[in-house]
Amino acid sequence: MNFSFLPKYLGFFISGTGYTLLLSALTVVFGLIGGLTLSLMKTSNNKILKAFAVSYIEFVRGTPLLIQLYIVYYGIQNIPMLAAGVVAMSLNSAAYIAEIIRAGIGAVDKGQKEAARSLGMPTFLTFKEIIIPQAMKNILPALGNEFIVLIKESAIVSVIGIHDLMYNTDVVRGNTFIAFEPLIVAALIYFVLTFTLSKVLGKIERRMTVSD
Repeated sequence: MNFSFLPKYLGFFISGTGYTLLLSALTVVFGLIGGLTLSLMKTSNNKILKAFAVSYIEFVRGTPLLIQLYIVYYGIQNIPMLAAGVVAMSLNSAAYIAEIIRAGIGAVDKGQKEAARSLGMPTFLTFKEIIIPQAMKNILPALGNEFIVLIKESAIVSVIGIHDLMYNTDVVRGNTFIAFEPLIVAALIYFVLTFTLSKVLGKIERRMTVSD
């Protein structure tokens, strides 16, 4: 095993990790917003909104993320690489998060919605104050898994030139002519990121369970 390259190229790995975290964080935020919107559209009584949400979710879940990334990057003129990565991954993640949230909403006791309606509470306020908070507690483990998957899947953006961890790892491999060891370093960094996130989410989940 030859890790002699590490002192010289440590900055490459740190910089790439920063881009990976930035990309993942932005994707989580926009994916959650998009997923929540799609789930509400899919559960609404409006046939047009419901049809759009169903069609979108089925299309995104039925096509590879790589193709979606290329469609965004080459389909939108002059879009920055990082923006293309965030948009493509957010649109992809939103479809999966929408199904997670929809399942969470479905798990909430229907009596709560009926009780809010009997009190004259508007539908939007019912979802905002009663349904969504309870659904979020139910789906936290599934959402946590989705966020962990996002960190790992973010490696795919290296194909369009974003200097994330995977891209910089390939740069190190090309500069040093060492093919194997840089991959081990990258794998360990990804593991640390995902393991740390899983522990943090687990602690949050336990606290929410205790609060109930």
